[in-house]
Amino acid sequence: MKARALFVVATLALAGCGGESHQDLRAWMVEQGKGARGKLDPLPQIKPYEPFAYNAFDLPDPFKPRRIEPTKGASKLAPDLTRRKEPLEAYPLESLAMVGTLEKGKTVYALVRTPERDIYQVRAGNYVGQNYGVVTGVGETEVKLKELVQDGAGDWTERSSTLQLQQADPRARGKRR
Repeated sequence: MKARALFVVATLALAGCGGESHQDLRAWMVEQGKGARGKLDPLPQIKPYEPFAYNAFDLPDPFKPRRIEPTKGASKLAPDLTRRKEPLEAYPLESLAMVGTLEKGKTVYALVRTPERDIYQVRAGNYVGQNYGVVTGVGETEVKLKELVQDGAGDWTERSSTLQLQQADPRARGKRR
């Protein structure tokens, strides 16, 4: 009895789904599609392949770094490459900071801090930075340098640089009472 009742209910449910309940939607779709005509652009013209012969095997590879060799001629600006390096020549100039000055006798020294927070004294004639920078003057607020840099042709040129005095951060000071 239960099986018959279940069969009757299932048959009625399937009969309800099979009707044309979406006939209005189908009619609207047919109406909308009557005037629509698709248009395709023609395929582009295919150009024939033209092979290229590479004949620059004896030229330097542009994707490999080249080393600039110092010029063999006597350049008056060329640095002394046999000179013993000073400690501050191991750091780029941008990573060094002038933090103060010190006067001993008549000589004024600048106090320069490295990224490792070590402090060095420099005076005129000392070397600083990785571009053969020589200190030309020490003032109260800056250190003046002359650096030697090599251009793409291998020639040495001189440029002026400075290390400015770094102002102390007022928040970093301890409070005194």
